Amino acid sequence: MKKLSNAFTFAVVILLATACANRTVTRVSPDQQIDLSGRWNDTDSKLVAEEMINDVLSRPWRDDFYRATGEKPVVIVGMIQNKTTEHIEPETFIKDVEREFINSGMVRVVQNSVFREKLREERADQNEFASPETQSKWGRELGADFMMFGVITSVTDSYKKEKVVNYKVNLELANLETNEKVWIGDKEIKKYIKN
Repeated sequence: MKKLSNAFTFAVVILLATACANRTVTRVSPDQQIDLSGRWNDTDSKLVAEEMINDVLSRPWRDDFYRATGEKPVVIVGMIQNKTTEHIEPETFIKDVEREFINSGMVRVVQNSVFREKLREERADQNEFASPETQSKWGRELGADFMMFGVITSVTDSYKKEKVVNYKVNLELANLETNEKVWIGDKEIKKYIKN
């Protein structure tokens, strides 16, 4: 019995080693679009962020704000919730949105509440441990004029070995002082998956 058990264990180890030996990994460009599973991925996140920020920046709210104040609006990207059945890390999408805003040069972007607290902790540490001439000063934070927030949802339709997944991203931009919604946008991505 023990010989049979050892033989079985040896056979499993050989099979696993053989299976692992056939795996190859190839480095590809981060810009290359690869969609293996049909789920939301990095390409979807970048494309949606780019298109939605292009849209929000082309709307009247930004020019209206500049005419009224003579300054670029300050934007904070708040919570973007994942309400799909998939694990989508909203922080990745939020960073794509922030990057598009910043790289546009048309608005200024400030940290969300979690990172503001970290910055304040660092400023407090500097106040205690850094030389006075190199300390970051208190009371100089930029207040946001507008906040963006939204939701990612999906609807799946499947039959036998075919499936269609429709992702929809809804974002809103609101004036923090007046609570006025100044922009609402949405973007859909539909994927057809056949096994």
